[in-house]
Amino acid sequence: MQENQNQAAEAVENEMTDTASAAHTELEQTPEQHIAGLEAEIAELNDTLLRARAELDNQRRRAQEEVAAAHKYAIGKFAGELVTVKDYLEMALLDQSGQIDTLKMGVDMTLKQLISAFDKAQIKDIAPKAGDKLDPHQHQAMSAEESDAEPNTVVRVMQKGYLLADRVLRPAMVVVAKAKA
Repeated sequence: MQENQNQAAEAVENEMTDTASAAHTELEQTPEQHIAGLEAEIAELNDTLLRARAELDNQRRRAQEEVAAAHKYAIGKFAGELVTVKDYLEMALLDQSGQIDTLKMGVDMTLKQLISAFDKAQIKDIAPKAGDKLDPHQHQAMSAEESDAEPNTVVRVMQKGYLLADRVLRPAMVVVAKAKA
């Protein structure tokens, strides 16, 4: 893009040099020749302007297409990681050996693969502990129950939440303490 701008600047500079040269020779021309020369120069400048506009429009279009493709396929790496997790889960369901330890080991390996995929995609757990202060940006209070704990602190976690690169995907669902009546 910078190269195209440099080329456009050089073209304008060349045009100005040509115009200065033409101005010197204009004194030796008849008015008709001068008008014809100016009309030719205008036509050439219009052509240069149209070409520059077309190039700029093409650059904008290509940039928009690149952004659209980036949005469309941005999840590609994460999806590739999840395909392996899906394969492992399908293999676990096909296992007919009846050995619980083997099944448990397979599910544990699948969970490790999923955790690895989450790490690569910058997905982190929101897992508050009992006694943590309620954070309305990361926690969703599902209910409140009387407790000896300080009001508006987490009593228990009903479901973990998740962050995607510091943005909440799903808040943690928690039960909070309220003052005893």
